Amino acid sequence: MDLGIDGRKALLTGASKGMGRACAMAIAREGVDVTIAARTEGPLMATAAAIRAETGRSVTPVVADITTEAGRAAVLAACPDPDILLNNAGGMAPGDFRDWGRDEWIAAVDLMMLPPILMMRATVDGMMARGFGRIVNIVSRSVKIPQLELGLSNGARSGLVGFTAGLSRQTIQSGVTINNLLPGIIDSDAQREHLAAMVTPDGPGFDEIWQRRAAANPARRFGRTEEIGAWFAFLCSNHSGFVTGQNILVDGGGYPGTY
Repeated sequence: MDLGIDGRKALLTGASKGMGRACAMAIAREGVDVTIAARTEGPLMATAAAIRAETGRSVTPVVADITTEAGRAAVLAACPDPDILLNNAGGMAPGDFRDWGRDEWIAAVDLMMLPPILMMRATVDGMMARGFGRIVNIVSRSVKIPQLELGLSNGARSGLVGFTAGLSRQTIQSGVTINNLLPGIIDSDAQREHLAAMVTPDGPGFDEIWQRRAAANPARRFGRTEEIGAWFAFLCSNHSGFVTGQNILVDGGGYPGTY
């Protein structure tokens, strides 16, 4: 299928590893020139080189922390008028809400809610003026299936989803869609870090927790980052112009509800 985005420009945050990298690779294969941002230089440059080698597309890596004003300014200077925007950020460590005070909650909002909103604010009007735009936020299935130990993520990411629901209805008449991908268990560095944080001295080890997670999913496996990348590429395509304000679960059937 020709996605119709050859020659477009994309700005992707959190794109050096895992799902962000898979998203960048997926649209570069479709002829999109990409600007990729992350905080750590080594993995970012390696990803840029891999995308160039496989696709031949222009790749601009920017070492930046999107949670800061300076970081957002740096990536927007490198790609001031993107046709496609991916907002992707890691989550907060699991824990007990009794241990979280104001500082922890503000840190969660500053990581998972406000930076995507500010990136949308900086880019959406230009997209609307040009008559085309695709904004995708990688969120989490925790907004549909809250996990007690992920309370910081449950709250901050739900705030982003709620904001997106309103904005997306205002932009689609100008050809700009905004949607959220809700990954379930995905075989990624972030997933491994999350499960490693759940290991306790008197509990099961990492390998046992990993295997239990896979066995508990209806698909009996972890998802692949490339599967997230494929969904992202389709949401960015010309074929997805009538889909906006949606929260798309990619979780192997892990969500138990009907709606």
